Amino acid sequence: MTSVLGEGARPHERIARLPDDQRARLVRRLRGRTDGAGDTDRWFVRHPSTEAPRLRLFCFPYAGGGGSAFREWSGCLPAGVELWAAQLPGRESRVAEPALRRMDPLVEALYEAVLPRLELPYAFFGHSMGALVAFELTRLLRRRGAPLPTRLLLGAFRAPQLPNPHIRIHHLPDEVLKTVLRKEGTPRQVLESDELMRALLPTLRADLELCDTYQHREEQPLAVPLSVFGGHQDVRVGRGDLDSWRTQTAKTFRLVMLPGSHFFLHSSQDLLLAELSRELGPTPRTTEGEGRHD
Repeated sequence: MTSVLGEGARPHERIARLPDDQRARLVRRLRGRTDGAGDTDRWFVRHPSTEAPRLRLFCFPYAGGGGSAFREWSGCLPAGVELWAAQLPGRESRVAEPALRRMDPLVEALYEAVLPRLELPYAFFGHSMGALVAFELTRLLRRRGAPLPTRLLLGAFRAPQLPNPHIRIHHLPDEVLKTVLRKEGTPRQVLESDELMRALLPTLRADLELCDTYQHREEQPLAVPLSVFGGHQDVRVGRGDLDSWRTQTAKTFRLVMLPGSHFFLHSSQDLLLAELSRELGPTPRTTEGEGRHD
């Protein structure tokens, strides 16, 4: 499993490397494409396993991201693990649909979409905003008496009971929001492209609003093993923010720190996939403790 992505090499950065004419064509294609990486329906892109599936891994992307964030994971997971990447409204094949701005309507819609696919054992992975979505979807499944995931795998988001230490930015004017994005590593070529910004900002702003307006409700810890992943250089989410997730599970808890900043799922993709493979293999790891990659 060799990653071709460098530190912080997100889809926005790959777009930035394209010549101007190719970037313009990409924006036009985004308005009507399907992902092309696997069987697609409205809410999930399915990447079939090369063997009969024994477990489904549902993956939920970060703010502004789509199902393509997990495209390179196909074929890198243990045999029998079938990858299903969430495709939320407002991006990629669903770019014409308005993105949802509140957590409850989003998880209600995801509940209806995922429920028919739970005849096999399954796990959830979510990164940043996706971690919060995966957590709240699991709690909704429990309230409705549905089968629960065999484990939760969450990355780069503070424990949900903690207060948000950051200022709310979803309402900021475009130019101010661009300044914030520039500080977080969005390439200059993307920020200076009016066409790209018109395509990307509405969905990103909606996702930021979803996170900014999230309100945690106290419930009993989940009877699901929980593994949480963080980046050593993440200035937004620290080790303490991640360790506080342990109160949300009545089962085993693991905290794994990987090299990289907030988007270590790209920059340390190989290490993360190795950890996920250990979790999702035929005999998943259940030991409580902390894994480290220094």
